[in-house]
Amino acid sequence: MADHQLSLAVNGREHQLRSELVAFPLTGQANGTSSGNGFAGSRLTVAIVGLGYVGLPSAVALAGRCRQIIGIDVSEDRLRAVAAGTADLGDPDRPRLAAALADGQLRLTTDAAAVAAADAVIICVPTPVDADHLPELTALHGACADVVANARAGQTIILTSTTYVGTTAELLAEPLRRRGLEPGEDIFVAFSPERIDPGNPDHLHEETPRVVGGTTPECATRAAGIISLLTSEVYVVSSAEAAEATKLYENIFRAVSLALANEFADACGALRLDPIEVTLAAATKPYGFLATFPGPGVGGHCIPCDPHYLLWQLGVQGRSSPLIEQAMRSIRQRPERVVERAREVLAADGRQLSGARIMVVGAAYKPGVRDLRESSAVPMLASLLRKGTDVHYYDPLVPSVTLPDGQVLSSETSPGTDWDLVIVHTLHPGVDYTWANLCPVLDATYRFDDAAVRAVV
Repeated sequence: MADHQLSLAVNGREHQLRSELVAFPLTGQANGTSSGNGFAGSRLTVAIVGLGYVGLPSAVALAGRCRQIIGIDVSEDRLRAVAAGTADLGDPDRPRLAAALADGQLRLTTDAAAVAAADAVIICVPTPVDADHLPELTALHGACADVVANARAGQTIILTSTTYVGTTAELLAEPLRRRGLEPGEDIFVAFSPERIDPGNPDHLHEETPRVVGGTTPECATRAAGIISLLTSEVYVVSSAEAAEATKLYENIFRAVSLALANEFADACGALRLDPIEVTLAAATKPYGFLATFPGPGVGGHCIPCDPHYLLWQLGVQGRSSPLIEQAMRSIRQRPERVVERAREVLAADGRQLSGARIMVVGAAYKPGVRDLRESSAVPMLASLLRKGTDVHYYDPLVPSVTLPDGQVLSSETSPGTDWDLVIVHTLHPGVDYTWANLCPVLDATYRFDDAAVRAVV
């Protein structure tokens, strides 16, 4: 067993349940390249398929921990950005990327056949949903098919993309078996859900525990050895399907918690209470409560998308999950609630929403990132435009926003103070927002409390 103690947020029962998870033994690890089970990462070549928000940080985290890293992506533009050092990446990882490129440890290519040169393959492609909230599996199907076509005996193949339960078997294990490569004997197949928190330096790759589930026990052991190059805490579950369900549950829990936090904040508003104060007070309880804070909406690659993979899979079976469905509806409706609150704030001052000059502060889905995926600012801006406002936005990390109807808005460079209302959506660290203190503010973050005239959602 690992020499660390597992801590579970399970209402004080962690001491009873700790032994239920199997920790991958890492007691002999030295500099992240060799572990006590005889695994030596320094001799391995690892291919990363997909160099997006998960794949690129994963490639960087492997630098110095394996012999060679092959970065594979279908987008030549993306590879050029990575090679130039302009790809979105946290500050701690930028010098590591530059060093890995300079010494040739990281090799970039669009050629899927490069998979054959790797001892291990980690698949990190996006798994979004479409306009109807159904899984968009094109990238996943393509990446898995390419890996299967170029796989060779002896490799360990690990899928990390969040997806429906059974994907690893359906898109990797079974096609490999049809090629004559038996999982667990000729080749080793597993699922290990990614745990990346973009823009948050408090959740480093190497400090975040990972879960691994294999097609067979030997697959799990081999895959855990690879994942142990990325983090010092690896836990093995009984199957790839259990690991797939783990990731869905993590993000569904977050979605339900955020929907509840937003609804409770509305209740606090009706009762003239500060939801942040109440949440912090509740969080002093050391068991049975996990603090989640309200905001303008939920964005990013995970929370607005991943629960729909389970809902879709259950729907195919004729089943439903009413609580999850309601949470996702609540999340979708949150931007419109902010717009409605803007109407209320303006009306209290004798103004109408139509014709009002409104500035939205921040378009990215969270602080410190350039990512617009599923950002609640996009439907918010679109709704304000439909309602006849003269709306603008300011985000130094996001130069332009394309709305659902194709209209493109550009970020203001000098926002000034001539606004009927400033809606605070995202606050990036290191950016000066003092100008907004001179304007009427609708604070959808609940944390911009220096404004002279301030309302919250």
